[in-house]
Parts: sequence; C-alpha cells; structure tokens
Amino acid sequence: MTTNPKYIFVTGGVSSSLGKGIIAASLAKLLQAQGYRTTIQKLDPYINIDPGTLNPYEHGECYVTDDGAETDLDLGHYERFLNVATSQANNVTTGRIYQSVIDKERRGEFLGKTVQVIPHITDEIKHRIQILGNSGDYDIVITEIGGTVGDIESLPYIEAVRQLQWELGEHNALVIHLTLIPYLSAAGELKTKPTQHSVKTLMESGVHADILVCRTEHELQEGLKEKLARFCNVKKEAVIQSIDASTIYDVPNLMLDEGLDKVVLQKLDLKSDTPNLERWNEFLKRHKNPKSEVTIGLIGKYVELQDSYKSILEAFIHAGAENEVKVNVEPIHSEFLNEDNIDFKLGHLDGVLVAPGFGERGIEGKIDAVKFVRENNIPFLGICLGMQMAVIEYARNVLNLNNANSLEMDEHTPHPVINLMESQKDVINKGGTMRLGAWDCDIVEGSIAHKVYSKTSIKERHRHRFEFNDDYKEQIEAAGMKATGLNPDTGLVEIIEIPEHNWFVGVQYHPEYKSTVANPHPLFVEFVKAALKYKKKKPTSLK
Repeated sequence: MTTNPKYIFVTGGVSSSLGKGIIAASLAKLLQAQGYRTTIQKLDPYINIDPGTLNPYEHGECYVTDDGAETDLDLGHYERFLNVATSQANNVTTGRIYQSVIDKERRGEFLGKTVQVIPHITDEIKHRIQILGNSGDYDIVITEIGGTVGDIESLPYIEAVRQLQWELGEHNALVIHLTLIPYLSAAGELKTKPTQHSVKTLMESGVHADILVCRTEHELQEGLKEKLARFCNVKKEAVIQSIDASTIYDVPNLMLDEGLDKVVLQKLDLKSDTPNLERWNEFLKRHKNPKSEVTIGLIGKYVELQDSYKSILEAFIHAGAENEVKVNVEPIHSEFLNEDNIDFKLGHLDGVLVAPGFGERGIEGKIDAVKFVRENNIPFLGICLGMQMAVIEYARNVLNLNNANSLEMDEHTPHPVINLMESQKDVINKGGTMRLGAWDCDIVEGSIAHKVYSKTSIKERHRHRFEFNDDYKEQIEAAGMKATGLNPDTGLVEIIEIPEHNWFVGVQYHPEYKSTVANPHPLFVEFVKAALKYKKKKPTSLK
C-alpha cells in the first residue's frame, strides 16, 4: 500500500484502435498481483454523455456497471482482468465534463467569471481523474485517454495530464504512450517514424512520455529499441514491445517478460516484486488445452462487429476454460434467419444463445431460432431481449396467442406478453433512463437457475425498458414455461425456463457483464456444460 495514490496515464498515437484498454488492464493485473490496490478509468473524447444511446456499430457494446452507469466496453476488460467492480467514476466523457461545467455556470458557481476550456474544463477533468485516487481505496489509478494524440477532441485531456504531472510531482505520475511500429513488407523492415512523430506531437502539448509501448507484428531488435529511446527521449528499458498475441489474456505475461511493471514501479518509486499470476496462468493453461469442443450459435443483429457482443464472447472463453472446452461461437444474423433456412443454419449447433438488442429489426429470426431449439431440445440461453423472444415464441406457438408480441415491436399487438415497465411510460429522454445496474433476484428452489447459482438470492445487472407482462404469467406457467426468478421488490420476472427441456433458460438481465477470469459466470459455465452433454447425445438427424 502507498501513502499517496500514484497516477499512470495511457495515451495513444497513430490510431485509436491499438489496444490501450488491454495494455492498461494487463499492467493493472501485474500491479495488482504484487499487492497494489489498482483501478483503471477511461476518458472518452466524444460529446455523448455516455455510450448508452450509441448504436453498437458505432462504439461496440455498451457495458453496464453495478451502480447503473452505461460505459465504454473497455471497462469490461478492466473488470475481467482485475475481478474488481467498476463504477460511474471509472468512465468519463467529454459530454459529461461539459454538462457538469455548464450546470455549475448556470448555478452561478463561477461567480460571474468567463468560463473557458482552461481552467474550467481542465479543472473538471483533473477532478474526475482524482476522484478514485482520493477515495482512499486505491494505491494506483491508471487513466486511459481515448482517441489519438493530436485529435482536437483530446487536447483538453492532454492539457489536464500536463498540469497534473506538474502538480503531483516526480514519482507520483507518469505517462505511457502506446504507438504503432508498422512493418512495410515491400521494404522488409519496421518503421519508427510514426512513433517519433506521435511522441513529438505529445511533446508539443507539453507532455513527455516516460514509457513507450510499441504495438508490432514483428520482434523489435535491440538496435531499433535504442533508436526509439534516443529519438523519443526515453530510456532503452522504457521501450516496451507489445507484439500481437493469440489471445488478449496472454498480454499480462508478455508485458511481464518485457518488464513493463518493473519500469513503472521504479518510476513511481515503489517496491517491485514477482507478480503472483498462478491463478491467471492456470486459466490460460485450461483455455489453451481444451479436452473437448462445442459450437454455439450467437443469434443477433449486430454480428458483423464482434465488439457488439464483446462481453458475451469473453464470457464463453471463461466458461470454456472452466469446462476445459473450446467454445466455437458461430455468429448468425437474425435478420436473414427464417423457417426455410433454419435447419441448415442451426441444426449442427450444440447450443444457441439469442443475444440482447433493441428495436424491431431481426426479431422474427430470433423467434424462429427459439422455436427451432425448443422443439429440437437444443440447449438455449436467452439474454434480455433473447429472453423476451422466448416468451413471445412460447405464447404464439404453445399457447396459440396469435400475434403475441412486445409493445416495443408492435404497439397494437392483441397479446402484449412483453410490456413497457410502468416506471418507463412517462420517460421522454433515452439516455440513462432504462432499468440499469444491479437488481436483486429471488430464485425458486429446485429450478435450473437454483442449480446453476447454488443459492436462492442473487444480484445481476440490467439494461432494458420492457418486461415480462405479469398478466400472462399464470397462463404461460400452466403451459409449462416457469418463472423461476423474481425481483423481490417489484415482482418482475427475471428468469424463465422450461423444466421439460434439455436446458432452456432466459434471463432478463445481462450475466455476461459479471463474468471474469477469476469468476466465470455460472450461467455460461452451465450452458457450455449442457452444450457438451447435448453434443455427446445429439440425435443423428441433427448431427
């Protein structure tokens, strides 16, 4: 533990997609494994208040924290690596910064002064950066600055970093600059010029990079590291190679081999020890040496961009390692799924997950998918909208409630088995107004969910407006689909399942958000286990 919190700033050059989040999470893992209480926050330069209203194609999935913050997907990496919950304070956007400053101006808090980027915006940024450090809960705060150095949107953040470096003093703050070393195949060599220019751009803003982390497809030779050190004003040992890895979970070990943690701790004047990565490496061993494999279909409408379902994909990796099973996830676009091609597209699968989402596009394909897996006893997991599709399918095809639907998709449906929450009916603004964050759920004993969780009370994260319509609960349960999880305060249905099915579970919440390397989510673990069991006993007609 340290007496005063230390701050590490991670900036990026050349491109905003170099993997700053993975580098930050990997460094944090190494520091945590040496006993330092470490957290990570993300500063995003876009003007949206949060990513809650962004299309997944724009920015990947929207990750939700326990306290109901809609945040950048990098916070998912932070939690998966550190197994420590994040919060609203871990994600700050330009929109939130400006909104806060403007609100203060309207309240007269600036005493009539002219409100400017410097000092008012930069002061607000510095305040947000230090909230976690001032809480007393952390020894080291790593701040990842989104975007690329030189972008006009990032300038206030870089200026805030410059001021903080000076204010906090030597050994209390450092800057890691992540950059690209491209390989030109025509010349057969790695080029350092983009890195030199990126560092120069950073220095023009008054910020000196203490450590360079260089993304590369090829090994950096000693001569090239010396060249970078000389031209970028860093020590040779502070030039860190980040070579492409087969999995993001290799990166902490790669950074350990490069000595990133040692250089960081030396510059922060903190004791360096050998990180305890025993549990981490045990996970890696199981992940890389599976004894079996299964193929699970991911039915969604954003499947062209994998980041749209990032937490789900990572949860399958955690669950696969726990079961010593390789999980092959097959993305299937629900918009192009119908009764004519469904056997061809789903018949070979060992399990099907119907993904969350919003809006009408692609829902009929999801409903067809649920019908197919229900009738063919294929293991099924429905998440949020996926659970709602399961309820609609059951109402239509088992209860014969023609045109049953969700009010989200059809305002005039005669059977709104999925209804708008009462608290949502007067909501006008879309951002941050859904049912968000961790909510309690009481589980019925003896149910599949009870076997999965081995407890009768859980807390899971939500992100939705529409709910199971309680008016249809008795009718649906009488037909065989059971509501086995309820919110104790509102009575809202959280979990549905079909006991007579091989393994059929739908949940209103997002279990993927809480799956980590250290604690794979039990729903995913049991779903993968059910898929493996089904594969071994699969009917010949579906093989």
